[in-house]
Amino acid sequence: MASRIEPVDIQTFDHQVAALAASLGDTTRRGIYIAVRESPEPVTVAHIADAFDLHPNVARHHLDRLVADGWLQVTHRRRTDRRGPGAGRPAKHYEPSAQEVSVQFPARRYDLLAELLARVIERIAPETAPAVAEAVGREYGRELAAEIGLPEDAGFGTAVQAVARAMMGVGFETEAAPDERTLVTRFCPFGETAANHPEIVCKLDQGIVRGLLEAAHQPAEAVVTPHDVADEHCVTDI
Repeated sequence: MASRIEPVDIQTFDHQVAALAASLGDTTRRGIYIAVRESPEPVTVAHIADAFDLHPNVARHHLDRLVADGWLQVTHRRRTDRRGPGAGRPAKHYEPSAQEVSVQFPARRYDLLAELLARVIERIAPETAPAVAEAVGREYGRELAAEIGLPEDAGFGTAVQAVARAMMGVGFETEAAPDERTLVTRFCPFGETAANHPEIVCKLDQGIVRGLLEAAHQPAEAVVTPHDVADEHCVTDI
């Protein structure tokens, strides 16, 4: 069966699961649906009754329920055997519809995860959390540089421009000002977590920049000055 997973709110998710269970929750009906989908040709009531050892009326009930719920559709084929009763009448066949099994799961809350992890770090190591965050950032910065191929020994200005592009690649809106030895960040992907825990998140950002510069053979101290109000920018002095 085809499937598709998309984010959605909890209430809609509950309704979708309930509707899916009502239609395909019955094991026999689900098996019939799979059998019809796997069949190279449309099937009849007799085919399903024989395959599942059901009375034809029971098989017809399941097939018609799947049609009513949109999982199957009816097609008619004229009988070519004219020796029996009803010769020439179109025979009722069942085939899959275009409808897919689609459950939209609730959206992942990475922003909530970031917020809660920042709180965990603050409680576990309140004295060393900023230093740990910067060390983790430096390590990630070096890994990122290796991944994207940051230029080495290309000069300070080129290195700073490359750092800005690398930051853009992971979600920051960062502009380089090499002559002023600064990076200006207009958008931070850490959002509210950065505003609520600047002593951790800004040290993490600071470490990323420092790790990138080290990988470009331009080791330097990086100091992030976070914005005081929402519409201001963060500045990293190098």
